[in-house]
Amino acid sequence: MKALVLAGGSGTRLRPITHTSAKQLVPVANKPVLFYGLEAIAAAGVREVGMIVGDTHEEIEAAVGDGSAFGLEVTYLRQEAPLGLAHAVLIAREYLGGDDFVMYLGDNFIVGGIEPLVRRFHDERPAAQIMLTRVADPRQFGVAELDTSGRVVGLEEKPAEPKSDYALVGVYLFSAAVHEAVASLKPSWRGELEITDAIQWLLDQGHRVESTIISGYWKDTGNVADMLEVNRLLLEDLDQRLDGEVDDASEIIGRVVVEDGARVHRSRIVGPVVVGAGAVVRDSYIGPFTSIAEDCHVVDSEVEYSILLSRASIHGVRRIEASLIGRDVEVTPAPNTPRAHRLVLGDHSKVQISS
Repeated sequence: MKALVLAGGSGTRLRPITHTSAKQLVPVANKPVLFYGLEAIAAAGVREVGMIVGDTHEEIEAAVGDGSAFGLEVTYLRQEAPLGLAHAVLIAREYLGGDDFVMYLGDNFIVGGIEPLVRRFHDERPAAQIMLTRVADPRQFGVAELDTSGRVVGLEEKPAEPKSDYALVGVYLFSAAVHEAVASLKPSWRGELEITDAIQWLLDQGHRVESTIISGYWKDTGNVADMLEVNRLLLEDLDQRLDGEVDDASEIIGRVVVEDGARVHRSRIVGPVVVGAGAVVRDSYIGPFTSIAEDCHVVDSEVEYSILLSRASIHGVRRIEASLIGRDVEVTPAPNTPRAHRLVLGDHSKVQISS
């Protein structure tokens, strides 16, 4: 079995962060989202990975390299424009050959990995195997319709009137039969070749499509709220480790990691929190579920439930929370300027002003 990892796409929902960085490399718990997927693929025993890349290919290739750091062999496949998940399969046809493959969306996060899914695919040998989870608003996803026995009978991409609340999770397993399905597709109303249409073609042609409903945790980390939630989940598993410098005037509470080279002075940190190598926290409060990347500076400030990317600097800001702060950002207080109320009031007016 091979893997096809999708690491193209522009990440419009994470702008402005993704104006200068690939969305798959935005870190949660100080590690890029993409790396968690690659680790899950390697843990499932898959070694050969074709990685679909687009405009951010140079950054992706620099971060992942040849894949050896993950125990993988990575081959890069260029997609000139994001024309759909099935289009990614189409351009990977030669690389995939006649092998089974797992297709993994590089900005998705799944707790528990994919090893059980791969094992089931090997044992049962369907033409396709998909993962489903219940969502509050299925109109934002590919949606599967199930019969009374729980078998997949239909799929639709982002339907206006969903037939169920079962959304497709961003991990799919396919046999070589999917290539004929993809070759038969025409662009959808969105102008894309939809993987849901390819799976529907398999169903229509009598191929077996199996599904697994997951009750565990899955997130498409395409927006800030989901990034922060995944960051929270990952930090829950931290064990305290204080490899950096923490002075006697500081208070460390709970599961806090201070990486080697980081410095914490006269500060209070309530975990779970990770402070990256070379970071400085001084005269500050860092609250739960915060990831501070390498070489950041937090001085005379309060930060909670947030992600700070490398070299971000926060000075003299009383409270920051639920925030994603990009690389090399500087956050400082606004200057204190004189304030006055300018009034034009009619006769017999009554005005109350809070000073």
